[in-house]
Amino acid sequence: MNISETANKNHEELFPKYKSILKETDPELIEVFDNFAFDEVLAYGNLDTHTRLMMILGSMIASQALGEYKVMLTGALNVGVAPVEVKEIVYQAVPYVGIAKVFDFIHATNETFINRGISLPLEGQSTTSPKTRLEEGLAVQKSIFGDMIYKMYEASPKNQIHIQKYLSANCFGDYYTRNGLDLKTRELLTFSIILSLGGCEPQLKGHIQGNLNIGNDKETLLSAVTQLLPYVGYPRTLNAIRCLNEVIPEQSKEV
Repeated sequence: MNISETANKNHEELFPKYKSILKETDPELIEVFDNFAFDEVLAYGNLDTHTRLMMILGSMIASQALGEYKVMLTGALNVGVAPVEVKEIVYQAVPYVGIAKVFDFIHATNETFINRGISLPLEGQSTTSPKTRLEEGLAVQKSIFGDMIYKMYEASPKNQIHIQKYLSANCFGDYYTRNGLDLKTRELLTFSIILSLGGCEPQLKGHIQGNLNIGNDKETLLSAVTQLLPYVGYPRTLNAIRCLNEVIPEQSKEV
């Protein structure tokens, strides 16, 4: 097999001494994929290994790729992604993917932790209470999206205002306010989850602007898209890039 030295090195970093069955059964595919995902793609962008693995884990949940999630979870833990960070990635997926699709990933994560001798439950990371979740969630929303949040409340019909309140109290008050991941990482993770879901381009554009507002620039967002490409494919990648360019247009080249 003609797998590059760089690809082998990057693969070994995640999976030391791992012997791939697919190298025996599907050598041509593994040669193409490993050279692309572990060499060519990794040469682009500004994400470090730690951040890249966190974004991939979120993407795997959104893509319902349980088998690959288990593989990449092992790699993430091997390169220093902390158990509490992993759990926060899984929890952060719940309001965007839904508990029905996250359920198996919670159990898979717990099984991996137990097998590695990580005691459960982990230390709690919640910072809000039933009394404070709405107020604090709304504050986080405003810190990410600005006054647009109030405009969304004002524009909402009376029979739908409860959804806006759920977004503030539940999505942001229950999840975004948690410790374990900083706000920039959570918002980049949300971007990665939504682009991997597909069909959520209006929400993706909103979170592109949200990322930009809190300091994740276009280079960072494009880096995340690029690193997820081998796992989500070209259609969702190209849709995400189109959304990026609509929200953050490229500067015209001088003639």
